Amino acid sequence: MIITKDLTKKFVSYKKQEGVKGAFNAFFKREPIEKYAVDHFDLNIEQGEIIGLLGPNGAGKTTLMKMLTGIIVPSSGQIEIAGHIPWQREKEFRKKIALVMGQKSQLWWDIPSLDSFKLLQRYYEIPDKRFNEKVNMMGELLNVKDLFHVHVRKLSLGERMKLELMASLLHDPQVLFLDEPTIGLDLVAQENIRQFLKEYHAKHNITVVLTSHYMADVQALCPHLVLISGGKKSYDGPLSKFEKVLGHKKSVYFTFNQCIDKNDEFWKDQDAIFTENCDEVELKLDEHEIREVSAAILNKFPVIDFHTEKMPIEKVMKKIMEDPEILKNV
Repeated sequence: MIITKDLTKKFVSYKKQEGVKGAFNAFFKREPIEKYAVDHFDLNIEQGEIIGLLGPNGAGKTTLMKMLTGIIVPSSGQIEIAGHIPWQREKEFRKKIALVMGQKSQLWWDIPSLDSFKLLQRYYEIPDKRFNEKVNMMGELLNVKDLFHVHVRKLSLGERMKLELMASLLHDPQVLFLDEPTIGLDLVAQENIRQFLKEYHAKHNITVVLTSHYMADVQALCPHLVLISGGKKSYDGPLSKFEKVLGHKKSVYFTFNQCIDKNDEFWKDQDAIFTENCDEVELKLDEHEIREVSAAILNKFPVIDFHTEKMPIEKVMKKIMEDPEILKNV
């Protein structure tokens, strides 16, 4: 469904010294600065896959998404999306893709969303019967049917994002690009959007490319991850393998009913992180150690609560950003 080979986008800017003299000198001689936002990027995504595209700010995620959707033209390399070359912007290509950007709206702010949907119906040449089916089906899934006649500018951010998703899916695209779709939303709104995407994907087997800084989005939706750093692909593989970058350890949290002595001999052999009040501790333990160490802590200290969790993907991302070479061992 999506194939890229040696995809590259280079931006050129120019240095200029401060002041009038600098502007005058730059008029005759400019010193160029070249930056590769995307550098020889290869990608292969099958139909029906959900891919999480991750990376720090400035890594090239949005530039890559804009090239995949035909908004900008690459400097070199090849792209093919559903059998089309994106930057040629063929009519059939535009009917096969959809792009949702959390910080930009495709709905008209001064009219109700249903009017925007009808404009999009004409734009994408959607038959009336199919249009009505899609609007009713997605309106029920997202629980927004009572918002169809409200002006978009009067809606909350969470309500608007649900309607943005509806607008992007009216024409039954084969590929959905989501660029930070849950940015700024509260936890309930984020969960509603994730659940809708899960259900819609299960019914229609749509291909999805998602970028997000909310790792909960990635863990809930994306079994496959692609990591981009400095414009280059650093990782391309399953989420389960990505999570093992920090090893097979789990985080185990203990809460005590009083402040305990963190200098106790017991903690010297443990990878322990205490809170400031010393009434909570986080341990990183291999799975085979959890039972033995937990039993020892429960017997020795006044524990009132404890729980375990896998290494959060945020910690994995932080570790990779600090030391990109760690991926070579995965």
